[in-house]
Amino acid sequence: MNVNEVPAIVTGGASGLGRATALRLAELGARVAILDRQVATDLPDGVAAFTADVTSETEIGEAIAAAEAKHGVARILVNCAGIAPAMKTVGRDAKPHSLDTFRKAVEINLIGTFNLIAQFAARLSTAEPVGEERGVIVNTASVAAYDGQIGQAAYAASKAGVAGLTLPVARDLAALKIRVMTIAPGLFLTPMMQGFPQEVQDALGAQVPHPARLGKPEEYAGMVEAIIANPMLNGEVIRLDGAIRMAPR
Repeated sequence: MNVNEVPAIVTGGASGLGRATALRLAELGARVAILDRQVATDLPDGVAAFTADVTSETEIGEAIAAAEAKHGVARILVNCAGIAPAMKTVGRDAKPHSLDTFRKAVEINLIGTFNLIAQFAARLSTAEPVGEERGVIVNTASVAAYDGQIGQAAYAASKAGVAGLTLPVARDLAALKIRVMTIAPGLFLTPMMQGFPQEVQDALGAQVPHPARLGKPEEYAGMVEAIIANPMLNGEVIRLDGAIRMAPR
């Protein structure tokens, strides 16, 4: 799909992987709408921002409608919104993992992703196809879906859910000519990572076999661009990780 003049939605687009993706799509000529709980600032022309909670059917429905009123029916959806809590199943003093924390990770990372997918696809389903497809959905999982570390039970489970829904949803939406893909990033230089001291960032990057550094958000955005451009990419999870396999800790 050629993205020029095509409406697109990016969740979590106020920062990190989502912001890099929104900016890349805008550079390619797409009309981008960012959906985020944070207020997105310093945006170029052609990029609009709407505040919404991905776990709310009502807020997401209203935000998609507002984006559609501004740019038209979106044909590209990139789901980047997410959180990464860290907590052991049994912590100090035999304290069990907070069920609220586990539930929140699943609600935002997994249920929030599916909420966007379902509402986006429903609105797109009645639009005319562009060539051989109506649109493309790109979700964000994590290498933690496969290599979850100590303290990542909630995060890894939620991201494994995102990986797991990729194929069945792609099959669900095939008749509507909507593709579904997922990217599983490794260690990337996101705002959370930037909060660590430089020596910690360098040590983490050195764990990556090649290239031995942290991934750049722009490289994630480049993968999104490649997925959108290639119509045979459908129903698959792509690890974008420099061949890293995470150690237990």
